Order: sequence, then C-alpha cells, then structure tokens
Amino acid sequence: MTTTLEVQVLRVFTDAGSGHGNELGVVYEAARLPGELGIRLAAYLGFSETVFIDDEPRAGFRIFTPAAELKLAGHPTVGTAWVLGERAGGKVPAVVRPRLAAEVAAWREDVRSSGAGDSHRNDGNDSIVWIRGAVADAPPWQFVQLDEPAQVDALSPDAPEQRERHQFWAWIDEPAGLIRARTFCAAMGVAEDEATGSAAIRLADKLQRPITVHQGRGSVLYARPAAEPGWAEVGGRVVSDGFRSVTL
Repeated sequence: MTTTLEVQVLRVFTDAGSGHGNELGVVYEAARLPGELGIRLAAYLGFSETVFIDDEPRAGFRIFTPAAELKLAGHPTVGTAWVLGERAGGKVPAVVRPRLAAEVAAWREDVRSSGAGDSHRNDGNDSIVWIRGAVADAPPWQFVQLDEPAQVDALSPDAPEQRERHQFWAWIDEPAGLIRARTFCAAMGVAEDEATGSAAIRLADKLQRPITVHQGRGSVLYARPAAEPGWAEVGGRVVSDGFRSVTL
C-alpha cells in the first residue's frame, strides 16, 4: 500500500543571505501516520530529519532520522517553531512539544536584539528563532577538538574512524566565540549532517559560553547555555523552499 504525503521543505540555520541551511521535511495533520513512515520519508528525501506535526494547536510533533525516532534535535525543533509561527501569522509558539522530550520554549528575536552576528552578507533575513531544550534530551554527541579550522575542512565523511556520532570542531576566533564544525552521524543513518542544533546545544553547555558555529557548507548556528543548569539554547534563520508531493 502506498501513501502520498504533502511535505513542506525548510532550510534551517541558513546564513544571513538565506543560503545553505539544513533541509527539513515537515508533514502536517500527521496524528494517524505511523512512525515508520517518517523514517522512510527522511531516507527517501535524503534529509537528516523529517517532522510529523501531529497536534498543531498544541505544537506537538515527532522527529525522525532515516534510522529512528529522536527525542530532541535542533534543526527540526527550530524549524517546527518557525513554520508554526508562519502559519499563525508570524507569532512563534511560546512552547513546542516534541513527543519524546521535555517541552521546549521557543521565541523569535531580530539579529540585533539577539546579539547574534556573522560575517555573511545580509539580504533581510534578520529574524532568528531560538529554542531552549534540556541538554539531556539531545543525542549523546562526542566532540573532537582540532587545532585549526583547515583540519576540520579536510575531514572526509568516508573515513571509518570516529564517524558514528561525532562533531569535529576548531576555534576560528576563540575570544569572539566563532567555531568551525562538521558533524558525522552514521549511527543515525546520515554520513554528514549539514547543521546540527543538538550538537550546538551540547557544545555550548560544555564550553559554558555563547558560540557561533559555522558548520557544513555554510550553515550558521547560534548557541548559548541557559540560566538554568542542564538547559541550553540554539537559534538560527529559517526559510521555506515550498512543498513536494512524495509517494512512499
């Protein structure tokens, strides 16, 4: 039996010019859809995650990789908060509810009030959506610090060592909190992730300072520890690339 899904495609954690970002598939009115369909959809699209919004009035949703359902992931949660805000006239829901994790606070800030900044050109995408999640709900990433950003750039996703759930990173500018990172997650069915919000949450908590992460081909993530221990925040820009009809 086949199922046809209408999927909105977002790019989360774009740069200031709306380039790059991690692709996310969003399916609405998904309360009766089985989880295995979300896993199959992620694999079919070639995305690191898809989202099933199963209770839009309460901002309830599920997160799937090509291999499993997740408790908390950054770009699906930021993307869900953003798109629900767009569907509600621009007001981001104050709380979003991933099915398997603690409730997540969400809000929108302009670039200047958020304190976020980067070196990319700005074409008007000045709105950053932030979420605050429990660090314990994020996947258990392993972090490998390298000496230079060029060493991060030189890594190959095909190398067998330390590629199951690892983020490799180096300081671009330590006083400014600028980081170059790449994330490899074969354990989740993804060779390399373009932008990993849950890793940024864990790294900001580990370093106990605000950071700006330049990841993948050109994605930009902002992260910082929250005032409450055990919680951290990640934010970024989001754009929509429209809808696709997918038959599985």
